[in-house]
Amino acid sequence: MLRPEYPIRTERLTLRPFADGDYDDLHLMTGDPDVVRYLYWEVHTPEETRSALARRKGQTALTDEGQWLVLAMEAAPAGEPRVVGQVVLRWASVVHRQGELGFTLSPAFQGHGYAREAAEAMLGLGFESLGLHRIYAACDTRNAPSWGLLTRLGMRREAHFVEDEIFKGEYGDQYIYAMLDREWKERQSSSR
Repeated sequence: MLRPEYPIRTERLTLRPFADGDYDDLHLMTGDPDVVRYLYWEVHTPEETRSALARRKGQTALTDEGQWLVLAMEAAPAGEPRVVGQVVLRWASVVHRQGELGFTLSPAFQGHGYAREAAEAMLGLGFESLGLHRIYAACDTRNAPSWGLLTRLGMRREAHFVEDEIFKGEYGDQYIYAMLDREWKERQSSSR
């Protein structure tokens, strides 16, 4: 079980549960075709964003297999705090101690290291607080910024699934990246 103490602070981010006041920033993300291009949802209408926000507000802990922990990435790049993205961890298997990592960032804030900071914090929660053995991430092979980030995080590419599912009307390919708890520990000890 994982019930983080909020907020979680990184060098430049505050990771916290979503709140009612996050609607505008969330809709900038969920309503942007460039953001959702490689995600399983389509561009959100305002109503769909309101529904998504209500769901996210309840995804603040992992108490059972299959649940998602969904946190807002809040930054203040111009002095004014705002949600620049989201980072997620799914408790994929209790028995096998597996988790799944994901992240989404508004285009205006991509390329500044925010997703890396948030993903590293989520890996720490998964390995150190939840006691996971393996955390994986899946991404579309065309999404070079995402798989580039997974590589920089120290995750290894384990698989390339070719046309494994119909994605937005056509067969798509995806990469699977993963890291083990011992690799996380080695990476943490070498960075000190």
